[in-house]
Amino acid sequence: MTLRLLLVRHGLSSFNREHRIQGRNDSSTLTVEGKQQASQLGKALADLKMDAVYSSPLQRAADTAKYLLKEHANSYKPIFDDELMEIDLGLWSGLTINEVKEKFPEEYNTWKQKPNDLTLKREDGNPYRPIEELLTQASTFLKKLLTRHSPSKDGTILIVGHNAILRCLILSLIGNKGEAFRRLQLDNTSLSVFNVKPHSFNSYQVQLECLNNTTHLEPSLPLNKKYARLILVRHGETDWNQQGRFQGQIDIPLNQNGLSQATAARHFLSSQKINRAYSSSMTRPMQTAQEILKSHPGIKLESKEELIEIGHGLWEGKLESEIKTTWPNLLLEWKNSPEKVQMPEGETLQEVWNRSVECWEDICSGLAPNETALVVAHDAVNKTILCNLLGLTPSDIWMVKQGNGCVTIIDISIDPNQPDVVTCLNITSHLGGVLDQTAKGAL
Repeated sequence: MTLRLLLVRHGLSSFNREHRIQGRNDSSTLTVEGKQQASQLGKALADLKMDAVYSSPLQRAADTAKYLLKEHANSYKPIFDDELMEIDLGLWSGLTINEVKEKFPEEYNTWKQKPNDLTLKREDGNPYRPIEELLTQASTFLKKLLTRHSPSKDGTILIVGHNAILRCLILSLIGNKGEAFRRLQLDNTSLSVFNVKPHSFNSYQVQLECLNNTTHLEPSLPLNKKYARLILVRHGETDWNQQGRFQGQIDIPLNQNGLSQATAARHFLSSQKINRAYSSSMTRPMQTAQEILKSHPGIKLESKEELIEIGHGLWEGKLESEIKTTWPNLLLEWKNSPEKVQMPEGETLQEVWNRSVECWEDICSGLAPNETALVVAHDAVNKTILCNLLGLTPSDIWMVKQGNGCVTIIDISIDPNQPDVVTCLNITSHLGGVLDQTAKGAL
């Protein structure tokens, strides 16, 4: 049983276009382009049945919900909830960014570099911390939502909100206390998907299925802001992925569907600039990378041993049912506390984390600010890299999804005071539909 949460940021607004701080100012309205963006997302979700729709009452979000739901013949009536209102930036709201920089230089610098530390004053002079308040607001909304819509039943909930509140909802879902606020990107009318399942008594297992999907728009991927960019891809499907066998370091090639997925990724990325390319030394990611590079002739593919899949040891080649017979307790611990498991004659997640993150950082350090690198690897490797970028730990490995043939983009900050940004994560729309339909496989 899974409760699916669809998080949507409002369309392009008048204040977005004028580079004004929006906050809770309700003078910002959807532009013509913003209305078109909402309709395009509605079309992408037209075949999806939803159990409820929640929206911020601020008009730019409410109108996004309205135009999106027109593609569903207005079958759903949004529930407007004040807990989805945007961050309260007080006297900043309505000012242009340049005006805020000029009038509140120190506070604005804190907002950009350490948003958790930002303290503002209300009109009555009382100080408050906007991010702290917004995280509490997000937590309150989620508790209310999960009480009203239990993860013990299948369901799909659409939530339309704003940049900062959606970031805080995401951070609340993944258990981050705001440290990763600047590590996330959410574009206008982007779609982010979370799956919430019952885990143990009064607790839930959360999976980030995708982040900042804009494939229903043009351009289909967020534009590069002149930073170094890395395109992280998981290899296409293999027969063992389809069968649910633990592959690990057994060198299984792509199956026909996996080759088709690699071709789809090639077409999807054909317009993206690629200056360098790296792959795990194993056959399945090498095949995937080689297919993608057919649209980028002349780019040399460099093999990286450090990016090979986790060594499952004696589990490799086996189905979960077979592993359960011999190692029932270890398999259960792998599902519940993966960071504690030493694979029989294999690796720990920490060992994979150490080698994959070190390799990733080495690749990043070798890129010029305007260069883009393709990196093709595996499920566990990609997940450790992404958990590290999101401020998570090896214990959170199940929280991040990486479908076969998926595309993830990371933009590398040129400011040492700013973190690298997860621009989008686990995009599989080029494989059919906005939701991930790839094989579950085994990890």
